[in-house]
Amino acid sequence: MTTNHPYGERVSNDTVRIERQLPGTLQDIWAWITENDKREQWMARGTLEQRVGGQVRLEFRHKELTYADDPAPPKYADMAESAQLQGVVTACEPPRLLAHTWGGQGEVRYELSESHGGVLLVITHQRLAGMEDMLSVSAGWHAHLDLLVTRVRGEARPRYWEHHTRLEAEYARRLAG
Repeated sequence: MTTNHPYGERVSNDTVRIERQLPGTLQDIWAWITENDKREQWMARGTLEQRVGGQVRLEFRHKELTYADDPAPPKYADMAESAQLQGVVTACEPPRLLAHTWGGQGEVRYELSESHGGVLLVITHQRLAGMEDMLSVSAGWHAHLDLLVTRVRGEARPRYWEHHTRLEAEYARRLAG
């Protein structure tokens, strides 16, 4: 995948990977991932202990990431107000690598490297339960990373759920094959 290709790709039957080229330094982007006050602007608030074995407790408050007139689709209504995630840090090499379990089954890796005067962020989400999870996770990471890009650049945020719905349909087309 090239760094300017925004869509994630299926790398195995239970794994997706998505990349973003971001402005800033490794330390800047590491902070957007690990520091609560920054991370809650694009993904989730909560605890992320930066050590192997550390706890991860994230609260996704999608309502705060979008606009009042952009409701969650019925499929995600239970996530509109708040969704909780717990995990354990499995790798931590600041500011280049962070990995943690994702709930009871998955694992996410954030890999950062210097690239083209900025930072290449590669997120790999593995041990997904099936195609439905793969579509939801792919669209979710894509939408959250688009939010991260707007936050890093100081731009207006997109309408999260509207964007996610379009992305999920596009991932269904791209990943179904």
